[in-house]
Amino acid sequence: MLLVYTHKISPRLKYVFKHICTRILGVKVDFTTKIEEFIAHDTLKMSYTKQQLGNEFFIKSNDILFEQGLTDIEINVQDWENTKCFFFNGEKSALPFDIFAAAFYMLSRYEEYLPQRKDEYGRFTATESLGYKHGFLQQPVVDIWAYKFKHALQSQFPDFEFPNKAYRIKPVIDVPSPYSYKLKGVMRSLGGTFKDFFRFRFRSLYLRYAVLFGLKHDPFDTFKYIINRQKQYQFKFLIFFFIGSYSTFDKGININKRKYISLIKHLADYCLVGLKASYFSVKDVEMLKKEKRQMEEVINTSLTASRYSFSKLNLPESYRNLVALEVHEDYTMGYVNHTGFRAGACTPFLFYDLDYEVQTPLKVCPFHVMDFTLLKHSSLLDKKKALNVIISEVKRVNGEFVPVFHNYTFSNIATWSGFKELFNLILASTDE
Repeated sequence: MLLVYTHKISPRLKYVFKHICTRILGVKVDFTTKIEEFIAHDTLKMSYTKQQLGNEFFIKSNDILFEQGLTDIEINVQDWENTKCFFFNGEKSALPFDIFAAAFYMLSRYEEYLPQRKDEYGRFTATESLGYKHGFLQQPVVDIWAYKFKHALQSQFPDFEFPNKAYRIKPVIDVPSPYSYKLKGVMRSLGGTFKDFFRFRFRSLYLRYAVLFGLKHDPFDTFKYIINRQKQYQFKFLIFFFIGSYSTFDKGININKRKYISLIKHLADYCLVGLKASYFSVKDVEMLKKEKRQMEEVINTSLTASRYSFSKLNLPESYRNLVALEVHEDYTMGYVNHTGFRAGACTPFLFYDLDYEVQTPLKVCPFHVMDFTLLKHSSLLDKKKALNVIISEVKRVNGEFVPVFHNYTFSNIATWSGFKELFNLILASTDE
């Protein structure tokens, strides 16, 4: 156990130390404000305060972990060996930066509470982030800092054995609509017909009716492939089904259709199933509550995981609503248009509510790449290269890699050519 001496035990301090020490490094941590207790502890220990007590392992503390609410913090990002960091703390400290303060800033999403420009969907964008502006978006900096901390501790406590952690993956498959043409109803099918006709999309028109009359396979129906891939691996795929109402943004299938219910139940026999919450449920807790209840009726168990439509988050409300509804995990934390680490993390972390200054039970599982992002690379070789860069970063810190693909990604649609190979590359990364 690591004992930390500090002048004040705050909720922020406990939150970030437990993430770095316990969740990333696998070491239990405790805190004390009593010098006598600290001196009596004869194994792994450190002080985290303004002044070093003697010659102990010491990291000079930044004020952010002892504050409440938001303040106007000056962030000065600097190079640090093979990465970047901020909150420089001088030469006397065992590390040149206060990694705990910096990690708290990243994990709490402090910057997302501050005034910023959002995109047309009201989302916080990668280009507004500290990571993008200072060139560390492609690194899981929080995990990298944690391992730098570990190496510094090991040099002072060589007899202490840290537990080992292995690289792992959690493939996410998003299902905004399980079918391109099936189960859409008469009015939507007619609407699609007229659109295809007047836009001269005659191939789409032919395919629509070939599918509806059972002559062709629906292009979005790739679930047999998904199940076959799942059967070959011990770890579970996580599939998010949309079951909300039809709207301008969400155009899924009515959950009252028996065939759709049967599909979800069938997938739940092989994979983990979560809720793809609708676009408008981000701000409407009653709508979210209804969708959660409907999904639980289908899967006949408590809902564990959710993911907001369009990867949209309004912090802290979106996460507060999940906490209130006792959803345990969220997979929305990431960027649609950029690969990388939105919270600087590839180890799941608990949501810290900056307004209430409290750690919540909601586990935030950030995703690091979405299939759409890889489309910006024209060749399959470039797509593989971009994917391997992210995978190698996660492997370097024994983290959890979370890619987001869609059911139609595995179709024969030309846009998604080669994406099955990319998915297989991800699955095979655990074998190396």
